[in-house]
Amino acid sequence: MKVVNLASVTFMKELDTLEKKLNPFPIYEEFRKHSPVRYDQERNCWDIFLYEDVDYVLKHYELFSSEQQRLIRRDNMLRMDPPRHKQLRDLVNKGFTPRAIKELAPRIQEITEQLISNVLDQGEMKMIDDMAMPLPVIVIADLLGVPAEDREKFKVWSDILVKGVEDPQPEVYEAVKREQEDVHQQLKEYLSYILERRRFHPQDDIISSLLSAEIDGNKLTETEILDFSILLLAAGNETTTNLITNGVRLMTEIPDIQRQAKSDLSLIPSMVEEVLRYYSPVQAPSRIAKQDIELQGESIKKGDIVVAWVGSANRDEAKFPAANTFQIDRKPNQHLSFGKGIHFCLGAPLARLEAQIAFEKMFTHFTNIRLKEAAQIKRTPAPQMFGVVEFPITFSL
Repeated sequence: MKVVNLASVTFMKELDTLEKKLNPFPIYEEFRKHSPVRYDQERNCWDIFLYEDVDYVLKHYELFSSEQQRLIRRDNMLRMDPPRHKQLRDLVNKGFTPRAIKELAPRIQEITEQLISNVLDQGEMKMIDDMAMPLPVIVIADLLGVPAEDREKFKVWSDILVKGVEDPQPEVYEAVKREQEDVHQQLKEYLSYILERRRFHPQDDIISSLLSAEIDGNKLTETEILDFSILLLAAGNETTTNLITNGVRLMTEIPDIQRQAKSDLSLIPSMVEEVLRYYSPVQAPSRIAKQDIELQGESIKKGDIVVAWVGSANRDEAKFPAANTFQIDRKPNQHLSFGKGIHFCLGAPLARLEAQIAFEKMFTHFTNIRLKEAAQIKRTPAPQMFGVVEFPITFSL
């Protein structure tokens, strides 16, 4: 398994201010125009910025491998190639069907209503702490059979698992690596206890479903179930939190979004897709070149790290007319925010459902959503993600 160089998961040197980190899209545009495929000596990786190239890299698993690790070893589906990837995904799909996700809607609505009721009489809320974080945490905790009292602990673990390295110094890297290794072990021990209980007393949750899943006589091992559960926690929580918060951030930056969606709630599904395109929660998945290959006249060598800038691809004018304009009813909208090909996000239907319900409930209860006056917004420290540490808002009823 190729170890991704620590520098490749730090911010590009061009994103050297808070303003640029919060709005990297003009930088991406410059690269699309002048250096669509470039090698970064400092980060020891290739950066890919055009839609057609990012799409190509994500789609062609036979040329660009997902078998890699970042700070610690994680044997999950995101880091696998076929045939093992397909075998695992087919089994996991047994416990994660569209029907199962659809049946979660009433529970998601109930959770969202409760979270809103907690702040309704205050006229303000911390978007992440009060809604965008607890909603996916509670949903995934429910799916895994985690008791309510452990939800906050789950969020802390999730944040650590996706933490990036802002300062590319060896001691900083090692500190984050040790922290992630420790959390990974804690999670495995915690989930192992739940798994053993479900083995003898199955319930209506994902771990019970995964224990019983079988295709052609093959079942998931205990390690594979634990690895998928940890993946579900880390990937599901962070991306959905960012999706919901990014949508609210856009509502405050472009107030017309509120007016349009509130007057016609049927626009919310297409609004979610446009939030995914415009402020992609995942900005930069990486791959390893499996052979020498040429892109845009540049020669990528076997073993090179390739960072596919989804956040740039989703603003590519060659694919999206008026790419820098938020169009609430944009169609078609073939963004790459959930990936492409065999690694298309398994949790995409759940993330979409949670965001749609969150926005619908907010538009039902709130008007005039605004960023709280004098709030200082900071970008999340994970460079491959796109979100903020907190986003306080005020609202009217």
